Amino acid sequence: MKKILIVGGVAGGASAAARLRRLDEHSEIIIFERGEHVSFANCGIPYYIGGVIKDKEDLLLQTPEGFRRRFNIDVRTLSEVLSINPEQKNVTVKNLVSGEIYCETYDKLILSPGAEPIRPPVSGIDSPYVFSIRTIADAAAIKSHVEKFRPKTAAIVGGGFIGVEMAENLSAAGLDVHIIELSEQVIAPLDIDMACDIHRYLRQRGVSLHLKNGLQKIEEQNGRLRLTLTNGALEADIAVLAIGVKPESGLAKEAGLELNSRGGIITDKHMRTSNPDIYAAGDATEATDFVTGQPVMVPLAGPANKQGRIAADNICGAALEYNGTQGSFAIKIFGMTAAATGVNEKIAKRLNLDYDKIFLWLQNHAAYYPDAKPISIKVIFEKQTGKILGAQLFGFGGADKRCDVFATAIRAGMNASGLSQLELCYAPPYSSAKDPVNMAGFVIENILAGRLAQFHWHDVDALPRDGSVILLDVRTARETANGCIGGFINIPLDDLRGRIGELDKTKPVYAHCQIGLRSYIAVRILMQNGFEAYSLSGGYRLYEAMKKNN
Repeated sequence: MKKILIVGGVAGGASAAARLRRLDEHSEIIIFERGEHVSFANCGIPYYIGGVIKDKEDLLLQTPEGFRRRFNIDVRTLSEVLSINPEQKNVTVKNLVSGEIYCETYDKLILSPGAEPIRPPVSGIDSPYVFSIRTIADAAAIKSHVEKFRPKTAAIVGGGFIGVEMAENLSAAGLDVHIIELSEQVIAPLDIDMACDIHRYLRQRGVSLHLKNGLQKIEEQNGRLRLTLTNGALEADIAVLAIGVKPESGLAKEAGLELNSRGGIITDKHMRTSNPDIYAAGDATEATDFVTGQPVMVPLAGPANKQGRIAADNICGAALEYNGTQGSFAIKIFGMTAAATGVNEKIAKRLNLDYDKIFLWLQNHAAYYPDAKPISIKVIFEKQTGKILGAQLFGFGGADKRCDVFATAIRAGMNASGLSQLELCYAPPYSSAKDPVNMAGFVIENILAGRLAQFHWHDVDALPRDGSVILLDVRTARETANGCIGGFINIPLDDLRGRIGELDKTKPVYAHCQIGLRSYIAVRILMQNGFEAYSLSGGYRLYEAMKKNN
């Protein structure tokens, strides 16, 4: 019989504990959790604050008593592990209620301490009107304050997942919300050309964005906060810190375990650390990017749960491997969904990958069925092979569903041909006969076969306006009257064949429409009539969004 200790009882630790017991009925298993709750849904915390989840008890996935009854696992909450002694194979634990300090031996140890919110060294950060958000206690403190004092304005410092989710839920609670973000965009795993649509939508929903702006100082003035920013200042009744997280790896460091430069615990594919009797899982561990093979830190619940399970399997003798993360995520933003998987363009550029990209704007189901809504899609693919490297989506319905298909395609190593041949579920309320995922495959196939050449939103302003190239807008006259790109002549697509003689065949043609479909058809007409022609991927819609929503 083994004795297995687990430090941290949320995603990775709780998953490991339950799996251990299912595989081994006889070993002694003890979970140490510094907080008062174990196995709680921290991803649901913003929705409790916003009132979508009514009872905070609903965030508790399991309790110490439940673990004991169902799994015969000893869960010790409010118990902080102070140190690990690998030589003696024991840990020193402090009972935070009684103050008692004691030692507990182990045969195997799993570290799943998670990550802690970043608190910048800013004057005024300890004001009682400034809140962090990580635990159920944090959530209860914010909700209680909102209900008791009825603040009117909230400043959210950080535009990541939690920051944007808090913006939605504090708005639902009746507050005027501001997001302060140091970078040029919210939701960092997306590229800026996908985030721009989110910027527009957040502003439409009343959220003020302070991008490229850092927090410098917080002052209390007459029961309110004054936040001094890099550019300007902002007054608010409360502030919520959602800047990001850092791994809680102090125990691992003091125990001599190998860490990366960001403090992440380094493990092998079996989730074993540099000490063969100590495993690690979750937000505090370094992972491998499935697509690039590069080391990454991905503080997401999905990878944490899988890593905990794999650590348990290996402790029980099954040589299973964690084969990397794609960073797949979905986030609800008011009535819309953003989702992504695999590499984004920022990563592809940094790693000098030989990649290309496409932008699509497609309906989530058959256009003739009521309430069809658009999904904006960006796909990153390997230029020579068409292998899918990453996808990003944003839309009212079905974005998460399609992102899951892209995530599966990446894990399976599919290329464009694989996407185009996928037989996906179809009925008018749910999709189209040619699903948006199939359409992405078709477009990439056309590019690889030379049937389509593209240019992108960031190329438009640099195109010459001296007559050496033809800049062609194939939208209708009514569309161009509502907005156009300077220097482009208008020949509607349906008139192009009859007016093709007006164009000089010796000059390359750069064509655009609203979303990219008609300009693709125009390019096919032009190429088959001897022209060199290019289509603006994503069309005028994307170009305009980038101009107006950065």
